[in-house]
Formats: sequence, C-alpha cells, structure tokens
Amino acid sequence: MKGIEEALEMAQRVQAELQRAQANLDTIEVEGAAGGGLVKVRATAKGRITGVEIDPSLLQPSEKQMVEDLVAAAINDARTKADAASNEEMAKMTSGLPLPPGFKLPF
Repeated sequence: MKGIEEALEMAQRVQAELQRAQANLDTIEVEGAAGGGLVKVRATAKGRITGVEIDPSLLQPSEKQMVEDLVAAAINDARTKADAASNEEMAKMTSGLPLPPGFKLPF
C-alpha cells in the first residue's frame, strides 16, 4: 500500500506543478510579425492576443486585403511562438519527473 500512497502523492505534486506552470504561461509574452515587421501581434504563451500593431503605411483602402492577410500571418506567427514557449516551459517543469517516454503533459 505504501507504493500506492507514494504514487498518489507524486501525482498530486505533479498536478500542483502543472497548475503553476499553466499560470506562468500567461505571463510569458511573444511577438509574431509579418510583412517584414509591418504587422506585429503580441500574445501570451497561452495564446491570448494582447496587442496588434499595424504600420501606418498600410492603412490605405487599396491595401485592405494585404493588411488582412498580414494580420492573419502575424497571428499565426505569434501562435507558433506561443506554442514553442509553452512547450519549453512545460519541458522545464517535467524534466525531473519520472515519466514514460512519449508521455505528454498536461493530460
């Protein structure tokens, strides 16, 4: 029975660490860019968009479609960077845990 109790305690510690890591992800900010930096999107590692910056040179009616495409590209770039930051933070948190190969957290 002692082995089961130890496993449960370890699971509770892992869950607490995961909760702290998830909370920390909202404090990590990344910036995605498109169009050579003409459009920038800031996001947290959790993927929450915190800001959008558009260069004034793009704010012409004839550039509408290009601006929309660049905003979408910048959001995708920010999301990719947010995912990378999230994965990096989770890897730091789980590096000392005795998890089987290929086991992904959070569940």
